[in-house]
Amino acid sequence: MRSETISIRTGGEARVHDLTDACAGFADREKDGLLHVFVPHATAGLAILETGAGSDDDLLTALDELLPRDGRWRHRHGSQGHGRDHVLPAFVAPSITVPVLGGVLQLGTWQSICLVDTNLDNADRTVRLSFLAG
Repeated sequence: MRSETISIRTGGEARVHDLTDACAGFADREKDGLLHVFVPHATAGLAILETGAGSDDDLLTALDELLPRDGRWRHRHGSQGHGRDHVLPAFVAPSITVPVLGGVLQLGTWQSICLVDTNLDNADRTVRLSFLAG
């Protein structure tokens, strides 16, 4: 297994950050196998979705409706509503696996691999990319 980390700066606002190019660049040296992507943070997740056509903003809107940034959360350190960021990985998983054939990610036409980060208190993220050969 080959594994490395990349660093992502998400900024001070909720964001869907497209990782597809970084993932494709990592996998293009390989033949067949599985790309595993993992974010080792308690307040971020990964998703496969279409970006650039509004779906990324729709996801953030849906998360705001499902997990409002208000005072209801028992986990209370950080900015208002930060407790919801700690619930996020139960809805947006911290890992995904994508098949790779001939060094090419086997994503659908409009699919992108994205980091979903709603945490306003931590703008620096690490993402681990691991390749398991078939």
